[in-house]
Amino acid sequence: MDNNSTDNSQQPTANSQRLIDILKNSSVSEILSVIATVNLPNWYLAGGAVRNTVWSSIFGEVCGLGIKDFDIAFFDAEGDRSQELVAKTALTEKFPDLLFDVKNQASFARWRSGRQTYTSTEDGITNWLHTATATGVRVDLQGQWELFTPYGLDDLFGGIIRPTPTHINNPDARDKAITFLQKCPCLRQAE
Repeated sequence: MDNNSTDNSQQPTANSQRLIDILKNSSVSEILSVIATVNLPNWYLAGGAVRNTVWSSIFGEVCGLGIKDFDIAFFDAEGDRSQELVAKTALTEKFPDLLFDVKNQASFARWRSGRQTYTSTEDGITNWLHTATATGVRVDLQGQWELFTPYGLDDLFGGIIRPTPTHINNPDARDKAITFLQKCPCLRQAE
């Protein structure tokens, strides 16, 4: 890995640099730079924008999983929903043709009834549905890349759909996996 990036979850790997290279050569790079200017505390872009950019890079046109929206997770224990709306508005003004889903992981349980309270952005991302989706990236104002990959990157680069430990028996994780497989037949479910 170059000295231009860090990975909070594990020792630097070839896959870490591979992820950065794929994202640097996609539309995600410009979006990350703009997210950095919004000044959300401890933010990461995670979810489908990262996952589907990688899968499209690996599997090409046979993988019909595009970017539906850009999931931005951040953490501010004192914050409220207005931060989410301000950030979403600023990003939408810059990229009017894109959708942004900005969520404060500190207040997640307040607006999603029955959900647990998260203690950090990383805690929230760690509990997303699938290991390949629980991949966070960000770029600071100096252009330094940082990754959060609590489950590593093997599933992401292997095209493996695996529920995170919290969601092993969650029907939502199973249903999403079915949708992924229908749109991108090169993927496979973890055994």
